[in-house]
Amino acid sequence: MDKQKISILLIVILLAGNVFFGYKYFSNAKVLADTQAKLQTQTTNGAVLDFTKLFIKNVLMANSEVDFDTRLKLENAVRNLGDAEILTKWTEFVDSKTADAAQQAVKNLLEVLVNKIKIQ
Repeated sequence: MDKQKISILLIVILLAGNVFFGYKYFSNAKVLADTQAKLQTQTTNGAVLDFTKLFIKNVLMANSEVDFDTRLKLENAVRNLGDAEILTKWTEFVDSKTADAAQQAVKNLLEVLVNKIKIQ
């Protein structure tokens, strides 16, 4: 074989390699994006569940008034969620003036918390 045929064969092999690796790159990028989205969902779900457990344990199951440290812990936990809707419902609960309003606010907060959990 002469040099021209070898060069053409080498170019064809390199182009085929580029196509193959380009395909693998884009398919792996899609898998990575899907995995990152699932990880974000799981992280959000975990944070919402942790706050929900904390809220149920320290507020709903409490036998006495919630102390300052627990309130601060709950406040920090709800703010760390970074969710405006949950924070709004939390604020409505904290700002409740009557027992009936607080009960309704708790129902609304728990509903939002449960709705934020996404099943994959």
